Amino acid sequence: MNRTIINPYVALIIGVMAVSASAIFVKFSDAPSGVIAFYRLLFSVLLMLPLFLVKYVKELALISKRDWISAILAGVFLAFHFILWFESLNYTSVASSTVLVTLQPLFAFIGTFLFFKERFSLKAILCALSAIIGSVIISWGDFRVSGTALYGDILALVACALVTAYLMFGQSVRKRISLITYTFVVYSISSMVLFIYVLLVGESLFPYPKNEWVNFFLLALIPTLLGHSLFNWAIKWISTSIISMAILFEPVGATILAYYLLSENVLFTQLIGGSIVIVGILLFLVSERSGKQKESIKDDLKEIV
Repeated sequence: MNRTIINPYVALIIGVMAVSASAIFVKFSDAPSGVIAFYRLLFSVLLMLPLFLVKYVKELALISKRDWISAILAGVFLAFHFILWFESLNYTSVASSTVLVTLQPLFAFIGTFLFFKERFSLKAILCALSAIIGSVIISWGDFRVSGTALYGDILALVACALVTAYLMFGQSVRKRISLITYTFVVYSISSMVLFIYVLLVGESLFPYPKNEWVNFFLLALIPTLLGHSLFNWAIKWISTSIISMAILFEPVGATILAYYLLSENVLFTQLIGGSIVIVGILLFLVSERSGKQKESIKDDLKEIV
């Protein structure tokens, strides 16, 4: 590991706490979900604009027509992911919503199986099933509390499916252009989609009190830019597998913050179900990565032979 002033693992922990604050900022806001999502991405784009114009704007000419289509689709899916996830927080708890959104690797697993015929080991499938059982426990507990909480859980699951689609459409584009350019383009597209959505549903973009504007700005700065920037910085010293697993602890950070800042109590079913989901996803990711490493070694040996 190269020397660095800041310990990469400390940066990783700060990054997880930063993204964990996303649900808290949404809970603090009284604005409609579409408006919150719009300003989150709009302020993110505006904060990125100076750097983009100085160093990366020339990359726009390198984006092919096919990549533009993929980026537009990714932006649309990201926009509606935020709308539904933020809306879910109006009905269910931070703990339930953030845990259910972390099921994204399972939706990716389903997508790659259906569209790319990718095979998975029995161990990985069992880990995935355990995570699904954990989500059922959470939803069952929320249903016992109220039907609206279950509705919020369903919205969170749909939001999870949408962010998976966003990642699947964007991953090929991301290989050909820089992270800054890709992020700026997709966030800009999402902002435009959200602006149209807000106008169509009749939500008001203004006026809002000062604290709401501070909330919108912090939502863009802390979880969106700071959190993900720290992950991208830490990847120079820490493997992507460790970072992807660390991100799974976002629900833990969000639940802790919700307990102290919002006085949200954690139900027993949320604690048990959430723990099962996180452990199941962790084991699923570990199983898949070890499986791919073994396949890579076998391919290398075949080439040598």
